[in-house]
Amino acid sequence: MPHVTFIHGIANKPAADVLIRIWRDSLARDEGLDLGAEGISSSMVYWADVMYAEPEQEMAEHESSDSVIAKSDADIDMSWQENLEGGEKKWTDDLAAGINFDASPPNGNDDFQPPVEDMEKSFERIPLPWWLKRRIMKAFLRDVHHYLFNTESTPRPNDKYRVRDEIRSRTIETLKIGAAKPGPHIVVSHSMGTVIAYDCLKRVADCPRVDSLMTIGSPLGLDEIQDKLQPEWSRNNGFPDLSVASDWVNVYDRLDPVAGFDPNLANDYKKEGISVIKDINEQNYGKWRHNISKYLGGEELRQNLKRMLQL
Repeated sequence: MPHVTFIHGIANKPAADVLIRIWRDSLARDEGLDLGAEGISSSMVYWADVMYAEPEQEMAEHESSDSVIAKSDADIDMSWQENLEGGEKKWTDDLAAGINFDASPPNGNDDFQPPVEDMEKSFERIPLPWWLKRRIMKAFLRDVHHYLFNTESTPRPNDKYRVRDEIRSRTIETLKIGAAKPGPHIVVSHSMGTVIAYDCLKRVADCPRVDSLMTIGSPLGLDEIQDKLQPEWSRNNGFPDLSVASDWVNVYDRLDPVAGFDPNLANDYKKEGISVIKDINEQNYGKWRHNISKYLGGEELRQNLKRMLQL
């Protein structure tokens, strides 16, 4: 029996059982890919509780509505940046600059939207108000930094984690569940989850082998992230061929503020100098294009996942 391992992305999330239902329902809607009807099992690498005190309460709306984008992320404390030094500070500053992140809106106006002439110079054709962009970029900057630098996190008084160590452990454990199935076993990852998937598949020695990998709305194209994946990563041999038996499909929306700065991965994760990743630009809709529910409704994404599952 085929199995899908999901890995969620940045920011807080609903409880694990709610989140996996959202992903499966999003794949199935509008006569899409119904995993249950096809006899396909699934599991979720759930790591939001490593960073956040309690689950997001918006439940089903959390990942599917433009109107509730990142409400809980407004309270993300960015004081962790204040004591950074040396190479860690430079890396964080460079990443912030690379994603055009600035915690302060122009002229103090939270509703500021970039002028049309500025948008025409960038990928961002649909203007996002500053409050929305800031909330998302705060979550992205913190989550990625804490993972790649294995920062200590204390989301609740009695819980203390080394972020990367804990999430790696959960990922390997969940991948072993999929590896025990007859197969094929497919990893479907979103946003920060694509960094976790790649890190484990390429850089963790006891990571189980999977059949195929799908990355969605991925920031793996950013130079700063690639720098922290060395020495295992290199541009000519970045494909995790020891852990991914078949193909890697990368799906993005050019207006996705997390993936849009460098969405194509084929040229950065080659196999012995050859580009083998299938990059797919499948546009979503609305102002918020990083939404996993919208991505999972994409026809090309679904068709490629069906192929990977040998349906």
